[in-house]
Amino acid sequence: MEDQSPTPRGSLLVLLVVLCFLSGGAESARVFTIVNRCKTTIWPAAIPGDSFGGGGFELRPGQSAVFNAPASWTSGRIWARTDCNFDARGNGSCVTGPCGPTLKCGVAGSTPASLAEFTLAGSGGKDYYDVSLVDGFNLPVMITPVNGKGKCGAAGCVGDLRDDCPPELAVKVEGRTVACRSACDVFDTDQYCCRGVYGGPNTCKPTVYSNKFKDACPTAYSYAYDDPTSLFTCYDADYIITFCSSRY
Repeated sequence: MEDQSPTPRGSLLVLLVVLCFLSGGAESARVFTIVNRCKTTIWPAAIPGDSFGGGGFELRPGQSAVFNAPASWTSGRIWARTDCNFDARGNGSCVTGPCGPTLKCGVAGSTPASLAEFTLAGSGGKDYYDVSLVDGFNLPVMITPVNGKGKCGAAGCVGDLRDDCPPELAVKVEGRTVACRSACDVFDTDQYCCRGVYGGPNTCKPTVYSNKFKDACPTAYSYAYDDPTSLFTCYDADYIITFCSSRY
């Protein structure tokens, strides 16, 4: 982690070009800026996590953290954990998104969690990125490309699905909704999980539950085949991942 400070968004991105010679050519690192605009502390995590604070770190309200992911970081996911308690050795627990009893994540986190997902190409190639709520929701999150070429739209949502989560999907702690599970996770049916006879884009369709997710997060995946409005592309971009918005 190269910076962690409560700075204005306009000055969040710090460009550091790192030359990596792969197959005789030069590739540059990607800059990822992770921002906490929530009212509470969060514990972002990433896999692979070597270039992201070892896979997990604390981020207080208003803080940002800037990382340089090498050209070898071609795919991965970033999410936030909430209501965590870690000791000085990095051992502890989180209410949502835990990856085990450690601050540093080496494996994917538990669901439900809002996921920022990336598949990155080399110089001149097309990146694919999205925010997925297929496995549930725990925080609003937006992916914003910077300095890229192409359509490069913003993916994710600023709306907080916890405010309007169907009761049968809600994860509650002491009376408050801390996350919203997916219908697949709760009911485990072929229809909700897009499997069996529903295992394809022609048969897996939106449901009343996925529509609820889509209403809150129009540019995030609400079910497995929600590609047209949820999968984004860009060339040679750096990325800002913002958890929550100024409203929350």
